[in-house]
Amino acid sequence: MIARVTLELALRKEFDYLIPDELDGQVDLGSRVQVPFGSRKVLGCVTGMAEESGHSKLRPILKVLGEQTLVTPNILKLARWLADYYCCPPEIALKSVLPEAVRHEQAGWREHLYVRALPLSGDLPKLPKRQKEIFHIIEERREMRLKELLELAETTASTIRRLEDKGLVTISAGISERDPFANEHFLPTQPLPLSDAQAKALAAIIGTESKIQNPKFTMDQKADGDIPAASDQNSRGTEQASPVFLLHGVTGSGKTEVYLQAIAHTLEQGKGAIVLVPEISLTPQTVERFKARFSSGPLQTLVAVLHSNLSAGERHDEWHKIRKGRARIAIGARSAVFAPVEPLGLIIVDEEHEHTYKQEEAPRYHARDVAIVRGRMEKATVVLGSATPSLESYHNCTRGKYTLLEMPERADDKKMPHVRVVDMRQTLRRGTVIPIFSPQLKEAITQRLERKEQVILFLNRRGYSTSLQCPKCGYVAGCPNCSISLTYHRQDQLLRCHICAHTEPVPAICPNAKCRNPNIRYAGLGTQKVEETLAKVFPHARIKRMDSDALKRKDDFRRILSDFRVGKIDILLGTQMIAKGLHFPNVTLVGIIFADMALHQPDFRAGERTFQLLTQVSGRAGRGDIEGEVVVQAFTPFHPAIQFARRHDFRGFYDQEIESRAQLRYPPFSRVALLTLRGRNEEKVRFSADHLKRELEKILFPGAATLPPAPSHAVAEKRKEGFVFRPAVAGLGNQPPPPGEVILAGPAPAPLVRADTYYRYQLMLRVQRMPPLSQRLAKLTESLALPDDVRLSVDIDPMDLG
Repeated sequence: MIARVTLELALRKEFDYLIPDELDGQVDLGSRVQVPFGSRKVLGCVTGMAEESGHSKLRPILKVLGEQTLVTPNILKLARWLADYYCCPPEIALKSVLPEAVRHEQAGWREHLYVRALPLSGDLPKLPKRQKEIFHIIEERREMRLKELLELAETTASTIRRLEDKGLVTISAGISERDPFANEHFLPTQPLPLSDAQAKALAAIIGTESKIQNPKFTMDQKADGDIPAASDQNSRGTEQASPVFLLHGVTGSGKTEVYLQAIAHTLEQGKGAIVLVPEISLTPQTVERFKARFSSGPLQTLVAVLHSNLSAGERHDEWHKIRKGRARIAIGARSAVFAPVEPLGLIIVDEEHEHTYKQEEAPRYHARDVAIVRGRMEKATVVLGSATPSLESYHNCTRGKYTLLEMPERADDKKMPHVRVVDMRQTLRRGTVIPIFSPQLKEAITQRLERKEQVILFLNRRGYSTSLQCPKCGYVAGCPNCSISLTYHRQDQLLRCHICAHTEPVPAICPNAKCRNPNIRYAGLGTQKVEETLAKVFPHARIKRMDSDALKRKDDFRRILSDFRVGKIDILLGTQMIAKGLHFPNVTLVGIIFADMALHQPDFRAGERTFQLLTQVSGRAGRGDIEGEVVVQAFTPFHPAIQFARRHDFRGFYDQEIESRAQLRYPPFSRVALLTLRGRNEEKVRFSADHLKRELEKILFPGAATLPPAPSHAVAEKRKEGFVFRPAVAGLGNQPPPPGEVILAGPAPAPLVRADTYYRYQLMLRVQRMPPLSQRLAKLTESLALPDDVRLSVDIDPMDLG
C-alpha cells in the first residue's frame, strides 16, 4: 500500500511513501508519521491511501507516532475545507487542527512511580515499627505516588523497597495525568427550573437532534458557494444539513442553563458536545459550572479544557482524554472547535459575536463559521448564543437560514439595569481638565460603598497615560517600529508600545535636542491612572485592577475573581476581560469611563462593536436582588450605538445599522477578502501593491485588458463585451452585488501603516460569493512574483481592518 503524506512544510502537495511490512496495519488516514525527505527526517500526516503510485523507488515510512490516528476522518475533511476556503496551504490547516503538544514527536504522558498495597495472604508479618506505620499508610490509600508517600511518611525510598522485598507492596511506573483543575473541588448542581422562554428554546434545540436530515456535504457544494458560514448569504436553498440556532437572550436571561440542559440531552443520546467561549478569561467560570453539573449522576463524564493558557503537558493530556472518549465535553477558546469529539452531537458558540473567535495568523479562520461547517459535516446541532448577536448571524435569521430563539427577559424576573448617559462635554466646560469621574459616577460609587455593594469600572485601555508630550515644542514619544505613540506605564516607569512590545525608559526632559524642556506632560489615561485616582478619591475602598499588565501568573485571573465573588474586593477595575460572561449578584453599579473610545476607528464595524461592548458591560449590573445601575460617560452621548445600548434595544440598532451596510455593500451584503502586503521598505511595498492590483485585474477582469486603467476603487460589471469598470460609490443599492461583480478598493496604506518595523498596504475585494474568489486568490499567491522582503497575506472574512 502507498500512503500519501502531507508534510509540515509549506509545499501545497502530497508525497507518496511506501508502507513497510513492519508497519502494516498501523498506518491509516490521519496517522502522524515520520518520513525521510531529502537528507532530513520530517513529520507529516497521512491524508490519502493508494495501491499504486506514479513514482518509482518510493521511500518507506520510518515510524508511526501515537497509538491511534490523531487526525480523525471528519477533522481531516474539515482541514481540507479550511485550506480551500481560507486560502492557505493544506499543511498549515492540518497543523492548526492539532495542538502543538500533540503534534510534537516528544510529546507524551507524564510517568511517575506508584506504590500499591498487595493483598495479604494471611496475617501481617512482623515488621519494625517504622515499616509498619508506613505500610498502614499505603494500605489505607491502596495506591499513591512514591514521591507523595516519601513526603507524607518522612521516609526514604530504601525503606519502601524493603516492604516490596517482603511482598507487601509493589512499586511500578504509571501515568500521572496533568489536570489544570486538579486542586479544585466542584459541588454538584442539579438542573434549574426554566422560564417559559428558556423552556421554549431548549425544546427547539433538543427537538431537532433526532430529526436532522443530512444531505451529503461535498467539496463541490463548497465550490458552488453553498457555505454554511455565519456570514454566508449564498445558500441556494432552504434545506440545511444540520440546524443552526441563534439564541438571542439579554444579559442574565439564563442562556448557560439552556446550554447545560441541551448538553445533558446530547449525552443521553450517546453523543458529545463542544462549548466555545471567546476568551481564555471566560473559561474558568464556564468550566466551573459545567464540571459542577456533570461531575456526578447518571450523565457523569469528564469535562476537558483546551486553550493556550494551559501548559504543554496539560494540553496534551486534556486532548487525549477527548480522543480516547473519556471526556465527552470539550470547553475552550477558538481552537477547541477542532476537538476530536466523536460522535459529535452539539456545538455551542457562546458570545458568538466576539471578534476573538477570528484567528490572526494563517489559517485565518473564524471559529463560529468553522463550527457551523463542522456541524453540517458531522450532522450536529449548532447553537450560537449572544445578548448582542453579530449583524451577519441575525441577518441570516431574518432570511430564514438560521432559527431565531429569543429570551427577552432576565431569569427570575430580575430587571434590566437602569442606564444613565453622562455628557462629558458638560463636565469639561466647568474646568480645563477632563475629569476621570463625573460627579454622577463619583456619587454613585460612594453610595454603593456605603451600602457594602460592589462596583465594576470599565476602561478598555491599559497603561497609565496614552502618550508623553512636550507642550513647548510639540514632541510626542513615538515607537521607532510602529506608527503610534508610546504608552506610559507608571508602575514599571517605562514607555511601552502595545503593538510590538518595544520599551524605553521615561525621559526626564524633552528628548528634542533643540528643546530640552523639563516640563514634559503625560496625556490621556489608562487603567493604571484610574486605579491611582480611585485610591485617592476612595481611600478606604478595596480596589483591584484586572488587565494583561496586572495578570502576571497563571492563576491570577481565577484568584481575583474568587476574591471579588466572596466580597474581598469593593471595586473591580478592568479592560474588556471583565466585560462579559461574569456573574456577581452583589454588583449593583457598573461605570464605563469613556464609552466612545473605539467609536471613531476606521472600521465599518466600529459602531457595532461599541454597541456590543456597552451592552455586555452593562449586563454585569443588577444580577442579584437589587436593581442595577450603569453610568456611561461619553463625549458623543447621542451616537446611535450609545443610545440604543442605553435602551437595551438590539433590534433598533440592527435596523439602523443594516440599512447603512446595505447602501455601502458591506457584510452581510457582501463577502470581504483583505490582501495585505508588508515589508520594511515602504517604496517596495507600495510598488508591490500596485503590481498585485494589476495581477488581480488580469484574473478577475480578463476582458478589461484593453480598457483604460481602472480607478483605485472600482467595480467590475460583466457585460456581453467582457468586464467594464465603474466607480464604487455610496448608494449602490440595498441588494448584494450580482454574482459577476467584484468591488475592488485600494491599494492604500493600512490604518496602522507601520507595525513592528513593517510597512503595510492593503487591497480589499468585496464579492457576493467567496469560494470562487478564494480559489483564484490561492492560485495567484502561488504564482505571484514579489520582492524577497515583501510578504502577502490573504484574510478571508476579516474582522479587523487595521
